[in-house]
Amino acid sequence: MADLLHDLLIRSAERTPRAAALAYRHSKLDYSTLALEVMRCSSALLELGLPRCARVGVYMEKRLETVVSVFGAAAAGGVFVPINPLLKPEQVAYILRDCNVRVLVTSAERLAALGPALGECVDLKAVLCVGGKTGSLNAVPVLSWEEALARADERKAHRVIDADMAAILYTSGSTGKPKGVVLSHRNMVAGAKSVAQYLENRPEDRILAALPLSFDAGFSQLTTAFHVGASVALINYLVPRDVVEAIQRHRITGLTAVPPLWIQLASLKWPDAARHSLRYIANTGGRMPRATLDALRALLPQTLVFLMYGLTESFRSTYLPPSELDRRPDSIGKAIPNAEVLVVREDGSLCDANEPGELVHRGALVSLGYWNDPVKTAERFKPAPGQAPGLVMPEIAVWSGDNVRRDEAGFLYFISRRDEMIKTSGYRVSPTEVEEVLYATGLVGEAAALGIAHPVLGQAIVVVAIDRAGGELDTQALLGLCRERLPAFMVPARIIERKASLPRNPNGKIDRKLLAQEFEGLFEAAA
Repeated sequence: MADLLHDLLIRSAERTPRAAALAYRHSKLDYSTLALEVMRCSSALLELGLPRCARVGVYMEKRLETVVSVFGAAAAGGVFVPINPLLKPEQVAYILRDCNVRVLVTSAERLAALGPALGECVDLKAVLCVGGKTGSLNAVPVLSWEEALARADERKAHRVIDADMAAILYTSGSTGKPKGVVLSHRNMVAGAKSVAQYLENRPEDRILAALPLSFDAGFSQLTTAFHVGASVALINYLVPRDVVEAIQRHRITGLTAVPPLWIQLASLKWPDAARHSLRYIANTGGRMPRATLDALRALLPQTLVFLMYGLTESFRSTYLPPSELDRRPDSIGKAIPNAEVLVVREDGSLCDANEPGELVHRGALVSLGYWNDPVKTAERFKPAPGQAPGLVMPEIAVWSGDNVRRDEAGFLYFISRRDEMIKTSGYRVSPTEVEEVLYATGLVGEAAALGIAHPVLGQAIVVVAIDRAGGELDTQALLGLCRERLPAFMVPARIIERKASLPRNPNGKIDRKLLAQEFEGLFEAAA
């Protein structure tokens, strides 16, 4: 039975040692070999004097050593911190300082780029460098990854239990610096079991890890696969076509992605081999536009489609079974196994059917809060509603900040993040609702609806969009269709065309905050 994160891998290695576990480019590892490499990494970290629950930063693209290092840190009794490879040196250094990283695992190329940024990381005691040589940087010892693992003697790991920290995942956040979400072994193991249960993952599955491993949904591709003994193919794609080619090459059966990637994938022509190998696809990280969903279902008629909703603070919250897709294509479904999702008013009382309220998640997947940030933790992690008055130590739940509603049958529907709601002419407008109409026109490839300060309206709705065919966007035709299909207060005040893709945050989602900053003062200047 797996109680700790690395147990997921070790148990599969004991059951099926020669089964394929991990593939990257032309390299493959079976479960026995991967488990051996993980234990060597654990010993190497312990030889460096890694204390119990000390943080190990991992700053690399997806590759075999990335997976070995994060599971090796957990096996040693440490806490791994996967850092998105898209981040710049100053952002990496902030994370290293914020959670007091003791050991950094990175590649020679990335270490050279970090350079002076590591100078202020006073807690950093060693660097394990993949493809590098032993030396030093800013008085910090740099050791060759290959040499350190080759000479590591077997060492007894620190004793940890499932309630102890296993990882810190940094979220981009809507304001300020990124926040480190602290996950326990229990959180991650419970999440793997829950997700694998409803996706019906099995040993013969071949899962493509297309999302960043620093993103909870991206890391989940590893944990669900290792829980059931399936295999994972790692990919660092440059263009969406790379994803389709990887599906064909590895005969992928499962793919999870975010809406911007699905929008691009739905517009491509897929070879039959790729279309036929996929047993399921899953969406997370935002609502998939209905037009995109319809296009994917037409493209992949034999593939099960799972619509999911999750929070890094609770790993995953809801899913819609494929059997409900025709009846409720706009729903985010119901709670995942071993979780309860509530819809509550501001006073904590439960909402009636179809009454909008805040989504609250309780259960084994609720994380341990934000690292070293008691104020933000207190805002998001609060006592679960409806507890028995005699309970002396209240159960803590995640209060998502997301507005949803629940229908009479118990299915949930996402409305908007509270901090993204547009307040215009006294109305509260969901940007998702506007975007759904934009996508349904068939004219746009990507679109984002933003609330921009306006001297009369409070906020005006501004849409930033790109043409679906890559040509000139007919903004007047698009505006005309919006007037036909939206009430007057929801019609965009301005539609602005973009020629390139909309900006993304490190997890691949559209960066609404960055877009909104571009248009600050737009209407004040025109007044």
